[in-house]
Amino acid sequence: MTINTAKSLNLLFISSPVGPLGSGMGGGVELTVKNIAQEMLRRGHNLKVVAPQDSVLGTLPIIAIAGELQTSAQTQLNNDPIIMPGNAVLANMWDYARQVQADYDLIVNFAYDWLPFYLSSFFTCPIAHLISMGSLTDAMDQIIEQVANKFPKNIAFHSRVQAATFSFGNQHRCLGNGFDLSLYNFCNKPDNCLGWVGRIAPEKGLEDAVAVAEITGIPLKILGKIQDEEYWQQICQKYLNAPVKYLGFLPTKQLQKELGKCKAMLVTPRWVEAFGNVVIEALACGVPVIAYRRGGPSEIVADGKTGFLVEPDSVMGLIEAIKKIDEIDRDACHQEAEREYSIMAMGDRTEQWFWDILS
Repeated sequence: MTINTAKSLNLLFISSPVGPLGSGMGGGVELTVKNIAQEMLRRGHNLKVVAPQDSVLGTLPIIAIAGELQTSAQTQLNNDPIIMPGNAVLANMWDYARQVQADYDLIVNFAYDWLPFYLSSFFTCPIAHLISMGSLTDAMDQIIEQVANKFPKNIAFHSRVQAATFSFGNQHRCLGNGFDLSLYNFCNKPDNCLGWVGRIAPEKGLEDAVAVAEITGIPLKILGKIQDEEYWQQICQKYLNAPVKYLGFLPTKQLQKELGKCKAMLVTPRWVEAFGNVVIEALACGVPVIAYRRGGPSEIVADGKTGFLVEPDSVMGLIEAIKKIDEIDRDACHQEAEREYSIMAMGDRTEQWFWDILS
């Protein structure tokens, strides 16, 4: 079979079912969908994004689907069964995809959920799966491995360390991520403050960053969607004297403006992050990153050059790294983002993946 890589592809992207695009509920998946979709459109491919109702993501062509949102996989225990609500938006999105599949060359799944993987064998249109999390539950591990064995080209990860959480992961490609770096302004004169960006949920470890602010007295900006209100209130009650300012979930233009003024960004995950989009966003603004040596950020941060990697779950490790932050050249951070994580480089890797599947 000969594939004409000069022709335009008809692509159907299926988004995460945990929240509308633009709400922040989908975490880094939202930015990944946006960046890949925009780059594929720029390259002349035809594309639509299927997403939960009320989704808005710039000018992307969205097919909005009604239904009950899905519980995020990271809230489940290892041996929990697969659960879906009666009128599940996940099922409704994939029913739509089934009906229109003949109109597309390739369906691209961004959801970390059981159903899309199970359906891979029943669709006539090939389905590409970009895995957005590490190994979390037995049920997900098993279904992803089944698809990986049957359709080995159709599986991709964000990072090597994420892939390594699966027994079969190292056999498959890693795409990394990429960004439109023109949206991020370099700031060479930061304020005396720290930044933390992400969904506010237990697996993100925000309390460690707040503890750093309380111990050092350095103000901390918190940016992101409050996904777990009880968890957020527990932090507020425990660290009453911490100099923190919650700025909410901000679009890129406002986020980079606030983040760029920070002298460092703290990344404190309790789990294995698949990649760490916010690390690239910080570097693009010239902000050094102090991260736990865990998950995707440990592959992005060049220790001693673009920030520091510290022992996981060590608040004192974060504090010691802050003392050395002036050793980091902010211009070197910006250059690293431009060299390794441009949207064009990401587009090359992703487009080649699509063609490899179709060949």
